[in-house]
Amino acid sequence: MVFSAAQLIRRDGVNATGMREVAVHAGAPRGSLQHYFPGGKEQLVNEAVAWAGRYAAGRIGRFLAGMPEPTPSALFTAMVGQWTREFDADGFRAGCPVAAATVDCADSAASTREAAAAAFATWNAPLAAALADLGVPAVQAPALATLMISALEGALLIARAEQSSAPLHAVARELGPLLDLRAGLPARPAAG
Repeated sequence: MVFSAAQLIRRDGVNATGMREVAVHAGAPRGSLQHYFPGGKEQLVNEAVAWAGRYAAGRIGRFLAGMPEPTPSALFTAMVGQWTREFDADGFRAGCPVAAATVDCADSAASTREAAAAAFATWNAPLAAALADLGVPAVQAPALATLMISALEGALLIARAEQSSAPLHAVARELGPLLDLRAGLPARPAAG
Protein backbone atom coordinates (compact mmCIF):
# COMPACT_ATOMS: atom_id res chain seq x y z
CA MET A 1 0.00 0.00 0.00
CA VAL A 2 2.90 2.35 0.72
CA PHE A 3 4.36 1.64 -2.72
CA SER A 4 0.97 2.23 -4.34
CA ALA A 5 0.57 5.50 -2.45
CA ALA A 6 4.01 6.64 -3.63
CA GLN A 7 3.13 5.80 -7.24
CA LEU A 8 -0.17 7.66 -7.11
CA ILE A 9 1.32 10.65 -5.31
CA ARG A 10 4.09 10.97 -7.88
CA ARG A 11 1.50 10.93 -10.66
CA ASP A 12 -1.43 12.85 -9.15
CA GLY A 13 -0.08 14.67 -6.10
CA VAL A 14 -1.17 14.23 -2.52
CA ASN A 15 -4.42 16.15 -2.73
CA ALA A 16 -5.72 14.10 -5.68
CA THR A 17 -4.68 10.76 -4.19
CA GLY A 18 -7.44 9.21 -2.15
CA MET A 19 -7.31 6.29 0.23
CA ARG A 20 -9.77 4.33 -1.94
CA GLU A 21 -7.53 4.77 -4.98
CA VAL A 22 -4.55 3.53 -2.99
CA ALA A 23 -6.44 0.42 -1.89
CA VAL A 24 -7.56 -0.31 -5.46
CA HIS A 25 -4.06 0.26 -6.85
CA ALA A 26 -2.59 -2.03 -4.19
CA GLY A 27 -5.31 -4.66 -4.63
CA ALA A 28 -5.97 -4.45 -0.90
CA PRO A 29 -9.24 -4.43 1.02
CA ARG A 30 -10.26 -0.91 2.04
CA GLY A 31 -10.46 -1.93 5.69
CA SER A 32 -6.77 -2.77 5.69
CA LEU A 33 -5.93 0.91 5.27
CA GLN A 34 -7.49 1.73 8.63
CA HIS A 35 -5.75 -1.23 10.21
CA TYR A 36 -2.28 -0.43 8.92
CA PHE A 37 -2.64 3.35 8.84
CA PRO A 38 -4.62 4.41 11.92
CA GLY A 39 -3.27 7.93 11.35
CA GLY A 40 -5.19 8.05 8.07
CA LYS A 41 -4.06 9.59 4.86
CA GLU A 42 -1.39 11.74 6.51
CA GLN A 43 0.33 8.66 7.94
CA LEU A 44 0.11 6.86 4.59
CA VAL A 45 1.54 9.86 2.73
CA ASN A 46 4.36 10.20 5.25
CA GLU A 47 5.24 6.52 4.94
CA ALA A 48 5.16 6.76 1.13
CA VAL A 49 7.49 9.76 1.26
CA ALA A 50 9.86 7.90 3.60
CA TRP A 51 9.79 4.89 1.26
CA ALA A 52 10.68 7.15 -1.68
CA GLY A 53 13.65 8.59 0.22
CA ARG A 54 14.93 5.09 1.01
CA TYR A 55 14.41 4.02 -2.60
CA ALA A 56 16.40 6.98 -3.95
CA ALA A 57 19.15 6.36 -1.40
CA GLY A 58 19.36 2.70 -2.38
CA ARG A 59 19.69 3.60 -6.05
CA ILE A 60 23.03 5.30 -5.36
CA GLY A 61 24.76 2.01 -4.57
CA ARG A 62 23.13 0.27 -7.51
CA PHE A 63 24.22 3.02 -9.89
CA LEU A 64 27.80 2.81 -8.65
CA ALA A 65 27.85 -0.98 -8.84
CA GLY A 66 26.89 -0.79 -12.50
CA MET A 67 29.69 1.58 -13.49
CA PRO A 68 32.99 0.24 -14.80
CA GLU A 69 34.72 3.49 -13.86
CA PRO A 70 32.69 5.52 -11.36
CA THR A 71 33.08 9.28 -11.28
CA PRO A 72 30.87 11.95 -9.76
CA SER A 73 29.65 13.00 -13.21
CA ALA A 74 28.90 9.40 -14.17
CA LEU A 75 26.90 8.98 -10.97
CA PHE A 76 24.87 12.09 -11.70
CA THR A 77 24.38 11.00 -15.30
CA ALA A 78 23.04 7.67 -14.01
CA MET A 79 20.64 9.46 -11.66
CA VAL A 80 19.39 11.61 -14.52
CA GLY A 81 19.32 8.63 -16.87
CA GLN A 82 16.87 6.77 -14.66
CA TRP A 83 14.36 9.57 -15.12
CA THR A 84 15.12 10.11 -18.79
CA ARG A 85 14.43 6.44 -19.51
CA GLU A 86 11.22 6.57 -17.49
CA PHE A 87 9.99 9.67 -19.25
CA ASP A 88 10.90 8.21 -22.66
CA ALA A 89 9.04 4.97 -21.86
CA ASP A 90 6.01 6.25 -19.96
CA GLY A 91 5.67 9.90 -20.83
CA PHE A 92 5.91 12.74 -18.37
CA ARG A 93 2.97 11.77 -16.16
CA ALA A 94 4.83 11.06 -12.92
CA GLY A 95 7.57 12.83 -11.00
CA CYS A 96 9.17 12.46 -7.59
CA PRO A 97 6.71 11.62 -4.80
CA VAL A 98 8.82 13.52 -2.25
CA ALA A 99 8.66 16.68 -4.34
CA ALA A 100 4.91 16.22 -4.89
CA ALA A 101 4.29 15.84 -1.17
CA THR A 102 6.45 18.86 -0.42
CA VAL A 103 4.55 21.02 -2.90
CA ASP A 104 1.12 19.81 -1.77
CA CYS A 105 1.62 19.61 2.00
CA ALA A 106 4.60 21.63 3.22
CA ASP A 107 2.40 24.45 4.49
CA SER A 108 -0.53 22.40 5.75
CA ALA A 109 0.91 19.26 7.34
CA ALA A 110 3.98 19.66 9.52
CA SER A 111 4.47 15.89 9.73
CA THR A 112 4.57 15.59 5.94
CA ARG A 113 7.00 18.47 5.65
CA GLU A 114 9.18 16.72 8.22
CA ALA A 115 8.81 13.39 6.36
CA ALA A 116 9.87 15.08 3.12
CA ALA A 117 12.87 16.74 4.79
CA ALA A 118 13.86 13.39 6.27
CA ALA A 119 13.45 11.68 2.87
CA PHE A 120 15.74 14.21 1.22
CA ALA A 121 18.27 13.73 4.04
CA THR A 122 18.02 9.96 3.62
CA TRP A 123 18.85 10.39 -0.08
CA ASN A 124 21.55 13.00 0.54
CA ALA A 125 23.60 10.96 3.03
CA PRO A 126 24.61 8.04 0.77
CA LEU A 127 25.06 10.41 -2.15
CA ALA A 128 27.47 12.55 -0.12
CA ALA A 129 29.29 9.41 1.06
CA ALA A 130 29.59 8.21 -2.54
CA LEU A 131 30.98 11.57 -3.63
CA ALA A 132 33.55 11.46 -0.83
CA ASP A 133 34.51 7.93 -1.89
CA LEU A 134 34.96 9.25 -5.44
CA GLY A 135 37.42 11.90 -4.32
CA VAL A 136 35.27 14.90 -3.44
CA PRO A 137 36.57 16.43 -0.18
CA ALA A 138 34.35 15.21 2.65
CA VAL A 139 33.62 18.77 3.74
CA GLN A 140 32.18 19.58 0.28
CA ALA A 141 30.39 16.30 -0.40
CA PRO A 142 27.10 17.02 1.46
CA ALA A 143 26.66 20.39 -0.25
CA LEU A 144 27.41 18.88 -3.66
CA ALA A 145 24.93 16.08 -2.96
CA THR A 146 22.31 18.74 -2.17
CA LEU A 147 23.21 20.52 -5.40
CA MET A 148 22.82 17.29 -7.38
CA ILE A 149 19.44 16.49 -5.83
CA SER A 150 18.25 20.07 -6.28
CA ALA A 151 19.33 20.18 -9.92
CA LEU A 152 17.67 16.84 -10.61
CA GLU A 153 14.41 17.78 -8.87
CA GLY A 154 14.27 21.13 -10.66
CA ALA A 155 14.99 19.49 -14.01
CA LEU A 156 12.21 16.96 -13.35
CA LEU A 157 9.70 19.75 -12.83
CA ILE A 158 10.79 21.60 -15.96
CA ALA A 159 10.86 18.36 -18.00
CA ARG A 160 7.29 17.57 -16.97
CA ALA A 161 6.14 21.10 -17.77
CA GLU A 162 7.87 21.09 -21.16
CA GLN A 163 7.14 17.42 -21.88
CA SER A 164 10.80 17.09 -22.85
CA SER A 165 13.88 15.37 -21.43
CA ALA A 166 16.04 18.30 -22.55
CA PRO A 167 16.24 19.86 -19.05
CA LEU A 168 17.54 16.57 -17.66
CA HIS A 169 20.20 16.34 -20.34
CA ALA A 170 21.17 19.97 -19.70
CA VAL A 171 21.75 19.54 -15.95
CA ALA A 172 23.79 16.36 -16.48
CA ARG A 173 25.89 18.03 -19.16
CA GLU A 174 26.53 21.24 -17.22
CA LEU A 175 26.88 19.93 -13.67
CA GLY A 176 28.99 16.86 -14.50
CA PRO A 177 32.26 18.69 -15.17
CA LEU A 178 31.93 20.68 -11.92
CA LEU A 179 31.39 17.48 -9.93
CA ASP A 180 34.46 15.84 -11.46
CA LEU A 181 36.52 18.95 -10.87
CA ARG A 182 35.60 18.82 -7.17
CA ALA A 183 36.87 15.23 -7.11
CA GLY A 184 40.22 16.34 -8.54
CA LEU A 185 39.54 14.74 -11.91
CA PRO A 186 40.65 16.53 -15.08
CA ALA A 187 38.12 19.05 -16.28
CA ARG A 188 36.39 17.97 -19.45
CA PRO A 189 34.30 20.33 -21.52
CA ALA A 190 30.56 19.83 -21.33
CA ALA A 191 29.25 17.76 -24.23
CA GLY A 192 26.86 19.25 -26.77
